Amino acid sequence: MAEKKNKINEEEVERIKEAFEKKDWAEIKSANSWVIFKVMAEFVDGFDKLAKIGPCVSIFGSARTSPDHKYYKMTEEVARLLVEHGYGVITGGGPGIMEAGNKGAHDAGGKSVGLNIVLPFEQDGNPYIDRDKMLNFDYFFVRKVMFVKYSQGFVVMPGGLGTLDELFEAYTLIQTKKIGRFPIVLVGIDYWQGLMDWIKSTLLEKENNISEGDLDLIHLVDTPKEAVKIIEDFYGKYLLSPNF
Repeated sequence: MAEKKNKINEEEVERIKEAFEKKDWAEIKSANSWVIFKVMAEFVDGFDKLAKIGPCVSIFGSARTSPDHKYYKMTEEVARLLVEHGYGVITGGGPGIMEAGNKGAHDAGGKSVGLNIVLPFEQDGNPYIDRDKMLNFDYFFVRKVMFVKYSQGFVVMPGGLGTLDELFEAYTLIQTKKIGRFPIVLVGIDYWQGLMDWIKSTLLEKENNISEGDLDLIHLVDTPKEAVKIIEDFYGKYLLSPNF
């Protein structure tokens, strides 16, 4: 029988063992105190740098998309059009789709924000982020707060697990009315249609785990112009202003 490719390495084994180790109260208190201060520092730094950022749209997508890929070029176009309509662009700050979003905003003369996450692989800050708008995070949950607090819309390009995490974070917060009903736009019908079909057929029709109106919270389009038009049409009905 073939050995599984996803074999756990020694470092991962040690992290699993550490989770089961018994610690005394002094160790727990000391470790947790430092975590609390670090989390607070990330929140303070994020709030300080983004407090006056103005209207922005977050662009989510894969870190692995190459510059010659059609989705990279489409993301550049989305960002350029957003800037032309008065929005800044927020990305995860890394390569791939994130780089394309920052590049499109930078080249168009708009605000280009990068919320970079420190990872053992894949991610370094890209060169198209405004120097005063580059933030580095150790904690995903702090980073996600910044995405939803300072965004007036979400454009979701094709991506992997991180993209799905960001998509469903925004989707859940809007569905539960924890944040305003900002537009969520999925770009790439071929890529996203299967997911939307599953949400409708399984979550709604088969299991009744969501409401029919929840399907209306997400828009599915195929071009940058369509994506930006949805955001513009949405805000044509309301006063455009930051959500803080």
